[in-house]
Amino acid sequence: MCRLLGYVHDGPVSVEELLGPDGLADFTALTAVHGDGWGMAWRADGRTHTLSSPESAARDDTYTDAVRRPLGAAGIVHLRWATGGLPVRPENTHPFVDGDHAFAHNGHVSPIADLEALLTEESRERLVGDTDSERYFRFVMQCVAEAGDLRSGVQRALRVLVERFPSSSLNALMLTPTHLVAIHVNSRASSPEQGLRDLFSDEKDVPTRHLSEYFAMDYRATSDGIDVISSGLDPAGWTPVGEDRAAMIDLATHEVVDLPLAPAGRPSSGG
Repeated sequence: MCRLLGYVHDGPVSVEELLGPDGLADFTALTAVHGDGWGMAWRADGRTHTLSSPESAARDDTYTDAVRRPLGAAGIVHLRWATGGLPVRPENTHPFVDGDHAFAHNGHVSPIADLEALLTEESRERLVGDTDSERYFRFVMQCVAEAGDLRSGVQRALRVLVERFPSSSLNALMLTPTHLVAIHVNSRASSPEQGLRDLFSDEKDVPTRHLSEYFAMDYRATSDGIDVISSGLDPAGWTPVGEDRAAMIDLATHEVVDLPLAPAGRPSSGG
């Protein structure tokens, strides 16, 4: 379970510029829950760059420096809350990377063995860690390679995963050389309410919307870009992402293309 932030803008922008100093402080404070590592990916100089650490972002000077620098015009940020039983180590820290593709997930796909069973031998050989999230990413990349097309491949992967793992949260962001893919698919997933309550002696200290809308995602369109974020900050100025929706945001034009998740001939639940 994790927090996500993604952005696509006209020029390089820092996370601090996107959220403002107070918003950045509030986002980083979510490490009170999501303190099992952090990671970033961004596009610059024609390639995807990444930074990550299994340390809490709140205690890591590298994170503090990175979020204050305009690294790229498009990127993703991830704060990790490790799923129970999965170790906190570099290999399990998001984003996961394959060439110029970077992927960060908020949720849990279970059983992990069933998810891994969807992978080809070649995809399994690429695994480096223990997480369901990395296996989710590998399946998406496998489907993209088989389809020969980002849009068709992502749609196929999500349709299969929704059918096989209907109670899982597939919320994710994927940064590619051409698009930011934003996935908000979780309508039948159970929020980790008890786990959140166990972390705080007073329920009022639980971060904003975590008990009521843990898997919610919001977006914001501005004159020079589009931002997507998980719940946890004040939602003023942001618009909720519709239920069970996925979309691709073009890095060059900012055009947003929806990815219907229902098979052809059946209505999508996205609304």
